[in-house]
Amino acid sequence: MSASIALPMVARRLSDLLSPPIGANDKPKRKTMDRARTDEDQELVARTQSGDASAFDQLVVKYSPRLYGLVYNMTANHEDTNDLLQDIFAKAYKAIRGFRGKSSFYTWIHSIAVNMTLNFLKKRGRRYHLSLDDVDASIQNDKEFIELTASSSPVREADLSELQKRLNEALMKLSDEHRAVVTMFHIQGMPHAEISKILRVSEGTVRSRLFYANRQLQNYLDEFRKNPVS
Repeated sequence: MSASIALPMVARRLSDLLSPPIGANDKPKRKTMDRARTDEDQELVARTQSGDASAFDQLVVKYSPRLYGLVYNMTANHEDTNDLLQDIFAKAYKAIRGFRGKSSFYTWIHSIAVNMTLNFLKKRGRRYHLSLDDVDASIQNDKEFIELTASSSPVREADLSELQKRLNEALMKLSDEHRAVVTMFHIQGMPHAEISKILRVSEGTVRSRLFYANRQLQNYLDEFRKNPVS
């Protein structure tokens, strides 16, 4: 692995939350792109495992923008994001010889990134207002959750020019786990199935956390609409 890794300052904008979801007609195209990505990653992983450090450098360049956006939207701090990304890729490089391809490299590297970021945030001392298990259980039985789909994002109704700052503030009020799900689903466009693999939880749990986070965001935005800043 090279001595230093150039990490681009690519913080994804919160306005991406307002982007429309992938439609049914786009799914075949996405599957083709995913397959091509997986094939390329497998080749680079195999070369890295054979001792070709330049192959891992290509993986770093390829995944830095996405992982930067993921980590930054969870930490809201550029310096912390840069430090974490260095640690994430260092850990991945050390562990890659044991990577057997049971999941895609995409899922594997994102899992490392999310887990390391969550651990960092816990050490940073964020306070948890509710037990995550209690929230998951209560949401699973929520009538509104059963009737609505998780794709109905409250932030898509927001006016970006007025609520950009408030949306960011609202995201930071969520628990780390809920903000991670919102980041992966709304900002990075990951499907529920991929998020469940990364977090190692059921798709139902992903949907319930997303539903709870959306409802919290909606509450924050409703407060802003009732008391707008002049």
